[in-house]
Amino acid sequence: MHVAENGRIAPVHVHEHLFLGQDHARNERRTVAVVAVTATMMVVEIVAGWAYGSMALTADGWHMATHAGAIGVAALAYRFASSHAADPRFAFGAGKVGDLAGFASAIILGVVALGIGYESLLRLASPQPVAYLEASVVAVIGLAVNVVCALLLGHGHDHGHSHDHRDRRRHDHGHDHAHHGHADHNMRGAYLHVLADALTSVLAIAGLLAGWSFGWSWVDPAIGVVGAVVIAAWSIGLARDSGRVLLDATSNDDLAETIRERLETGDVRVSDLHLWRVGPGHMAAIVAVVTHRPEEPASYKARLADLAALSHVTIEVNLCRDHPRVAA
Repeated sequence: MHVAENGRIAPVHVHEHLFLGQDHARNERRTVAVVAVTATMMVVEIVAGWAYGSMALTADGWHMATHAGAIGVAALAYRFASSHAADPRFAFGAGKVGDLAGFASAIILGVVALGIGYESLLRLASPQPVAYLEASVVAVIGLAVNVVCALLLGHGHDHGHSHDHRDRRRHDHGHDHAHHGHADHNMRGAYLHVLADALTSVLAIAGLLAGWSFGWSWVDPAIGVVGAVVIAAWSIGLARDSGRVLLDATSNDDLAETIRERLETGDVRVSDLHLWRVGPGHMAAIVAVVTHRPEEPASYKARLADLAALSHVTIEVNLCRDHPRVAA
């Protein structure tokens, strides 16, 4: 280990924990813009739905209100993560703040689904008169706004596919690695909120047109129930994926297998391996190896150097037959 004259570790040996996604700053700007657009349309839909008696339109407006709040949380999460990226209080950086925000978005989506489903069932039991023409116009405007917001956010998976060809085996299994390692759950949560808005707008338009054309007053609230079920499914998926990251679940079995294959040469065996995500596109690994002929930990790290997903690696070298341990 090289030590500077002042007694501190030389900069070359200082570990940084900057585990933010590569589009972090751009995603923050996107979410702020979407909050402004969504909040404006939210007010219009709630007022119009109440004035024209449309449950589908009112539901769209109210859940757009919760989405505006949730996307606002996403924007704050980006800001917090960037401002605390080098904060030593966070052992592995602030890269997982976005996953926490994504999990919060999933909970909000679930609450929205329950609320829409409950109100829609009440309207099925007790239909209310609807001003179909006016409500349809507002719903179409709402859909247009959702399309604009979706374009502002991109498609929510800008870097969902790995383009690293330096390791052929990892590229061959890129889909699994991309989904779990590179996915920005904060952006995914914001995008799902916008997508949920768009879905309920489409369903509201369909229900309003059916009621207007055929006099089927039950279609409007029935479509509200369908929308609630779809949004609930999205909520469960996002909660599952972001929750796994927050619990440090092993997210890429293929990468773990590649690490084992790289290290287990000669009599070297991996006795312990921990692999987890510390931010979008950033994985950390702690590996213990056992061998009769130990080398410096740096030599084992060199075998993993071209695995771009590994942003933080700790190697522990153990001698067989109860010999002392060397770690770095």
